[in-house]
Amino acid sequence: MRINRHEGDDAPPIVIEGLVNRFGDVAVHDGLDLTVRRGEILGVVGGSGTGKSVLMRSIIGLQRPDAGRIDVLGRCITEADLDQGIGVRRRWGVLFQGGALFSTLTVGENVEVPLRKYYPDLRPELRAEIARYKVILTGLPEDAVAKFPSELSGGMKKRAGLARALALDPELLFLDEPTAGLDPIGAANFDRLTRELKETLGLTVFLITHDLDTLYEICDRVAVLADQKVIAVGTIPELIATGHPWIEEYFNGPRGRAAEASHLRGKE
Repeated sequence: MRINRHEGDDAPPIVIEGLVNRFGDVAVHDGLDLTVRRGEILGVVGGSGTGKSVLMRSIIGLQRPDAGRIDVLGRCITEADLDQGIGVRRRWGVLFQGGALFSTLTVGENVEVPLRKYYPDLRPELRAEIARYKVILTGLPEDAVAKFPSELSGGMKKRAGLARALALDPELLFLDEPTAGLDPIGAANFDRLTRELKETLGLTVFLITHDLDTLYEICDRVAVLADQKVIAVGTIPELIATGHPWIEEYFNGPRGRAAEASHLRGKE
């Protein structure tokens, strides 16, 4: 069931021009430009303090930039007030680091939160059925619907948070360090789930990660944040070809070489 899908629009779902974010005298972004293509999984990487999460928060309206323009799904987020932005906000879903679940609500009730907000007249039994479907869609057992976050493992909490992010059948999915804290098997399973959901539901995915395996396995392109801007965006081979010192160190260091070797073995 798709509650809210806008077909036939091939324009880039996210276009950022001249973004500036400051905290006091410190500029985190200064003239940042980025275009996200429809239907891709875009990985976002950068060193500590480069503003990866600030960038995501700016796109979803939680951070008001000091300057610049952000267009999301054809609407200018930076010029819209809250009421104007609601029509766009229901077209994306967000998985924050750690899941950000409400501890006093069950998994099913957590998934129902956005449904209650945007569709208050939805019948309770239909709302509960949608929540159940979303929980199963993310690979959780059906009995997880009635569990509280404290009863879940770290990986299950991530999937529950993902189920809530998918509650409104979004076109855009934002993932902030989705595999952080997971063991290698759990991280690989989450990567596969992300790719499968992207292909099945036609999602565009904006993914902040430090996980080199994730970058190699599921990202169509990677955007690199440094020097207060996006210094490069492309496939991993294209990024390495730029010769930028930070990119070289990141992808050609021991962990980067190991992730690449693992990726190549998986293709054999």
